[in-house]
Amino acid sequence: METKADKQPIGIIDDLKPFTNHTIELQKGDTIYIFSDGFSDQFGGSKNKKFTTKRLKQLFLTIQDKSMPEQKEILNKTIEDWKGDEEQLDDILVIGVRV
Repeated sequence: METKADKQPIGIIDDLKPFTNHTIELQKGDTIYIFSDGFSDQFGGSKNKKFTTKRLKQLFLTIQDKSMPEQKEILNKTIEDWKGDEEQLDDILVIGVRV
């Protein structure tokens, strides 16, 4: 399940609109992920392309049954391997919580 984020910055701007509040029913064993665009916007790979949000979501689906420390290791290794010699372009934030 995916809940779409509001498309606006979180910094101070003149025309800031209120963020949308979402209520999600969680069950024991559910894992939720919150992430910035830093991971998906990172250039790398064999063709020096962006990692993409689609690829990141697929990665979450493949690792969600692993322990949280294992997931952290996989995410760190994946982004390091992806960017290779490329410079990191942005901050990368991924928060995973298991209920």
